[in-house]
Amino acid sequence: MNKNTEKNTAPNIDEVLHSALKELNATKTLESLDEWRVRYLGRKGIVVQLKRSISDLPSAERPEFGHAINSASALLEEKLLGQRTKISTNNSPNHTESIDVTLPGIPINNGSLHPITQTIRDICEAFSSMGFEIIEGPEVELDHYNFQMLNIPKHHPARDGFNTLWIDQEDDSGERPMLLRTHTSPMQIRTMEKQDPPVRLVVPGKVYRYEATDSSHEWHFSQIEGLAVDKGITFANLKGTLYEFARILFGEDVKVRFRCDYFPFVEPGAEMAIDWNSRTKDTDKNIDEENWIEILGAGMVHPKVLKAVGYDTDKYTGFAFGIGVERIAMLKNGIDDIRLFYNNDIRFLGQF
Repeated sequence: MNKNTEKNTAPNIDEVLHSALKELNATKTLESLDEWRVRYLGRKGIVVQLKRSISDLPSAERPEFGHAINSASALLEEKLLGQRTKISTNNSPNHTESIDVTLPGIPINNGSLHPITQTIRDICEAFSSMGFEIIEGPEVELDHYNFQMLNIPKHHPARDGFNTLWIDQEDDSGERPMLLRTHTSPMQIRTMEKQDPPVRLVVPGKVYRYEATDSSHEWHFSQIEGLAVDKGITFANLKGTLYEFARILFGEDVKVRFRCDYFPFVEPGAEMAIDWNSRTKDTDKNIDEENWIEILGAGMVHPKVLKAVGYDTDKYTGFAFGIGVERIAMLKNGIDDIRLFYNNDIRFLGQF
C-alpha cells in the first residue's frame, strides 16, 4: 500500500474512557489523583495524544472522533473535580470528628478607618462645631465652575499651577469643557448660586492633578475647602476661625502664623503655618527654635467671585480656605511619604 495513502483507524474512545474512570474512582489521596491527572489530561497525557492523532485518521472519521474525544475530555475534567472534592472532604478532620462547641471561637480582626478618612472626619467635625455645613460635589467638573467662576479665566497663568486632567470630550467650539476637579472650590460657587447669605460650608473630597508622584506629591489627593459669607465678615473672623481649628486639631497651646500669599479667588490671600517644633517630642531639636510648617491657604473672597454669583459686594464679604488632608494626616501621625496612604500595605494601615 502507498505510504501517503495509508491511514490509521480510530482508537476506541469508550475503552479509554472506561479505563480512566475506573482508575479515577480508585484514587484515595490528592497525590494519586494528581498522578492520574497527569497520565490522562496532562500535556503528554493519553487524552492529549488522542487529540493529536486526529490528523492521522481518514477524513471521514475525523469529525466523529474529534467530537467523541472532546466529550470524553470534558467528562474526565468534571469527574476529576468531583473526585478532588470527595477526597478533600473525606480527609478533612471535621469529617470524622465532632465539633466541640465549648472551644473558643476564631478571633476576628476588627477593621479601622483609613487614616485619610479619619483625618477628614476630624477636620469636618472641628468646623461643624463652629457652625459650618458639610457638603460634597462631583469629581468630574466643568471648567466654568473649576476655573472661570473662581476668577481664573482661560489663559490665566494661575492655571499652570493646577496641572489639569481634562476629559477627552469636546464641545461645539472644539474645546474640552470638562475635567477632573483640581480642588473642591467649585462647590462653593454652586452653593452660592442657589443660596443667599449667610453661607458657612466646608467641602471635603478627592481632587486630581497631572503631576509626578514623590514623597510629598500625588496625582490624586483629598482636600477640604471652606467658605463663609455674610454681612461684616473681616480678616479677623478668618484668623479667629482658623486659629480655633488649629487648636482643636493640634492642641490648645499650638502657635500659628499668617503670611501673605497669592490665590486668584481671594484678596488678600494668606498661608497659615503652625510651629511644629512645639508639637514634637524630638529631644534632639532645640524646642525654642521655631520650625513653621504651612498647613493651609486662605484669604478674603475676591469681590469678582461674589459678583459672579449675584452677591452684593457692598453688603456681603466672606473668607475661604483650602486644606490638604494628606498633609494634616502626615503631620499628626509622623508620616514622611504621602504614597504610603495609597499603597494598600496592611502593615502600614494596620497601625491606625
